[in-house]
Amino acid sequence: MVLCEDIDEEKSEEYICAVESAINEIGGKWKPLTLYTLKEGKLRFSEINRKVPGITPRMLTKTLRELENDSIIHRKVFPQVPPRVEYSLTPKGESVIPILDSLCEWGKEYCE
Repeated sequence: MVLCEDIDEEKSEEYICAVESAINEIGGKWKPLTLYTLKEGKLRFSEINRKVPGITPRMLTKTLRELENDSIIHRKVFPQVPPRVEYSLTPKGESVIPILDSLCEWGKEYCE
């Protein structure tokens, strides 16, 4: 068994392999779809909600919070009334896009 450590300020988790660590960060049904949507650039909540079919506003809020807490996306709040919020990929988030592109190509090839 190969172990790797997730380096974080206060916690250290052991994973069976690096794939488990990656799945922990970007796994699930909604995180990859949300990230792939943000590859287009900065988007507002309602735009993401429209572009990710089937996600509820509650689940999108949860997903965005988790991705922001993991430093994969950036949330920018503009000081205006009503408040305007934009979401964008961080450099860490941008580094995931080639992986998602590969998954997309694999899906096209093997799941048609």
